[in-house]
Amino acid sequence: MAVSTAFAAAKLETLLVSNTTSSSAAASAPAQIGLFLKPAPAARRSLQIQRGFRCEIASNVSIETSDKVDFTTNAASSSSASASSLSALEQLKTSAADRYTKERSSIVVIGLSIHTAPVEMREKLAIPEAEWPRAIGELCGLNHIEEAAVLSTCNRMEIYVVALSQHRGVKEVTEWMSKTSGIPVLEISKHRFLLYNKDATQHIFEVSAGLDSLVLGEGQILAQVKQVVKVGQGVVGFGRNTSGLFKHAITVGKRVRTETNIAAGAVSVSSAAVELALMKLPESSHATARMLVIGAGKMGKLVMKHLVAKGCTKMVVVNRSEEKVAAIREEMKDVEIIYKPLNEMLECAAQADVVFTSTASETPLFFKEHIMDLPPVDPSVGGLRLFVDISVPRNVGACVNETEAARVYNVDDLKEVVAANKEDRLRKAMEAQAIIAEESKQFEAWRDSLETVPTIKKLRAYAERIRNAELEKCLLKMGDDLPKKTRRAVDDLSRGIVNKLLHGPMQHLRCDGSDSRTLSETLENMHALNRMFSLETELSVLEQKIRAKVEQTQK
Repeated sequence: MAVSTAFAAAKLETLLVSNTTSSSAAASAPAQIGLFLKPAPAARRSLQIQRGFRCEIASNVSIETSDKVDFTTNAASSSSASASSLSALEQLKTSAADRYTKERSSIVVIGLSIHTAPVEMREKLAIPEAEWPRAIGELCGLNHIEEAAVLSTCNRMEIYVVALSQHRGVKEVTEWMSKTSGIPVLEISKHRFLLYNKDATQHIFEVSAGLDSLVLGEGQILAQVKQVVKVGQGVVGFGRNTSGLFKHAITVGKRVRTETNIAAGAVSVSSAAVELALMKLPESSHATARMLVIGAGKMGKLVMKHLVAKGCTKMVVVNRSEEKVAAIREEMKDVEIIYKPLNEMLECAAQADVVFTSTASETPLFFKEHIMDLPPVDPSVGGLRLFVDISVPRNVGACVNETEAARVYNVDDLKEVVAANKEDRLRKAMEAQAIIAEESKQFEAWRDSLETVPTIKKLRAYAERIRNAELEKCLLKMGDDLPKKTRRAVDDLSRGIVNKLLHGPMQHLRCDGSDSRTLSETLENMHALNRMFSLETELSVLEQKIRAKVEQTQK
């Protein structure tokens, strides 16, 4: 008899082993299945399990465990060999499942930020907000990814996932990033950072608090984290863990800004852009330089506000529509704001000394050939037309720097502005870290408590099966002519008894911080109930995950 099995680690679905027997194979020469449990290095394809062992399947070899036993197929012992082979396959299935069942899924962040990757790379990886749901769907379609979230801003591109396997999950996400951006995997790997579980949690909390921003404490990142939750609502794949993580990150961001002075005097990317432009202009020209702002979104509006704060009384704003510009004009009544449509952008640039760009365009608005034909800038304002581009993807091509009459600055150049207050940044960051450490513990406790959810569900299902069976017996004994009112009363009685009996065990399976029960006590209770009621014989956690993945891919 030949037992056929294909156990591909990359495809979890194949873990549901089929024990089919081929009649033609039974007539052929004996074949043997080998199972080895031994320390690691081996040339064949293998799966790593706990305690540093590898679990391998090979053909035409004997089965080895602590005691070596050979099973040889022949007509006289076919039933014995079948049972032994299936037992070996069960051992394999159980061993290979360890990494998914004994070690819970991991929260992983795969990211590139202004600290690790140049803007040239970040702009290719950037995902527009409207595309976040699609990206989440594609990421959760990968074999080892259960949940996903995308945080894509001008300073960072970070993907948060809940992975069944850390190594395989990272590999699949990195390959997906390469496919969507066109950047080779090796190049992404050089610039990416990887964080797992507690480190990933601390990172998003620091991001939300403004500690990881180029400008310490800037408020726009908190709004962007909020947007992740808003966009993710109702999206399949933005699940309990990712949603809980980002919601908690919002709480941390608010608390840090409320309880520390991190936001006091903090500047935003937009204000840093204005500061950079003023640093490059002669001081005598600050009041007279002609300002052009392209894009009247959130970033563009902030640029305008900071220009006004620096004494600017007149500016031209180019935007796709006039509504936003009119609304801004109402807010800044003491400033002359001139609206121009997008098709007059080049004419406006020809009359400007400083051009700020902050649009959502995925392709550059200005190239070298556009700038070469523009009239020169007056020497009184430095003789160079300045382009300050705070968009990602960039709105101004780097080739513009090749012209003699213009200079381009992008978000990476803002480091020059914020370098001066480094000591103050570190002191403020230390104040915030204490809050982040406290909140990280609370989040980890909440996530740990989720381990008891399957037991709670299985215990209730177990009790419900018994209740239904006993109720049916009782109603049969009471006869078919039993009034509906009496049937309902008996049904309600059985439910009430079950609920009261389950109340105590359920309370001891919950660990939400509302009582003094520790997580370890809760998990001890969970394991005790699993043993007492044989709940672990229910559908395994791994099989639940496999079925969920299969159902998800079939939708």
